[in-house]
Amino acid sequence: MSASGADVSASEEDCKRAQRKAAMTVLAHSAAADIASRLGAIAVPPHEELREPENGLVMVRGRIGGDGAPFNLGEATVSRAAVRLATGEVGFGYTLGRDRQKARMIALCDALVQSNEFADAVEADVLAPLRAALISTQDRRAAETAATRVDFYTLVRGEG
Repeated sequence: MSASGADVSASEEDCKRAQRKAAMTVLAHSAAADIASRLGAIAVPPHEELREPENGLVMVRGRIGGDGAPFNLGEATVSRAAVRLATGEVGFGYTLGRDRQKARMIALCDALVQSNEFADAVEADVLAPLRAALISTQDRRAAETAATRVDFYTLVRGEG
């Protein structure tokens, strides 16, 4: 393979990785009911569970001031799952909390995003509407916050 062929392959891999990351961000921040209703519009292909959805704990680490020494803040509950499509794509799903079904749906969407056959349908029918809803919610919250903003001005007296 030529050097330019390797560059194109690496570029495609970076693009797919970025696409998966963006999809996982949207799915992790969306409600399970919203994901389920959107996923119901797609003819889901045959798949198997590699890892049954399960709950567990992760250690949350923090830093004082953002650059200080790390410390263990505490534990957070997470759910995870893994599925494999009949065509071989493997998807992983993680979410905060104890929602096993949400972890399963995220894993299924992750596998579907990697599939050439279903990636466009998942983007159009699941991810795009969820992304639009998240942006709308963020904009509404930003507007509510901006409405309560108070600007303080200091007047300097010229006496001296």
